[in-house]
Amino acid sequence: MRPGTASRGGVGGATASRAVGEERVLTSVAAGERYEEPADLPRLWHVTLSVSGEEAPLKEVRRGLEQLAHDHPFLLTSRYANDHAEIRYWEEARDLHDAAAVALRLWGEHRQTAQLPPWEIVGLEVIDRETYHQRVAEGYGPPPASPVGVHPF
Repeated sequence: MRPGTASRGGVGGATASRAVGEERVLTSVAAGERYEEPADLPRLWHVTLSVSGEEAPLKEVRRGLEQLAHDHPFLLTSRYANDHAEIRYWEEARDLHDAAAVALRLWGEHRQTAQLPPWEIVGLEVIDRETYHQRVAEGYGPPPASPVGVHPF
């Protein structure tokens, strides 16, 4: 054999599949004609949770809602009176059912830790982000949560 023409084979004497100095060609797999989002990706849902019950001291209601907001900074705003409150926030969930399930557990699961009044859930609205922004743009529906925080009605 002439110098430089010896086999460049690997283990077991396999020979190279391309000539010396030949560029390696990269190929790719063609993507589909259009991209479709997977159906189970999380989405944002605007949640309004209303609770009501027997009167409680306003200071205790406020302190409980502030503790809830501290424990869960996703809360946008809470409004309260001595016998009812409204909590508004964004929830990330796969679908409306999941967002509603989380919302329905929120008050009960945090009654002890945030020392919230023993009120019951009397209202729940869960809407997708597009619907929320459409309502705001059209001038109806819940106004943007401003100011953010815990405020009396």
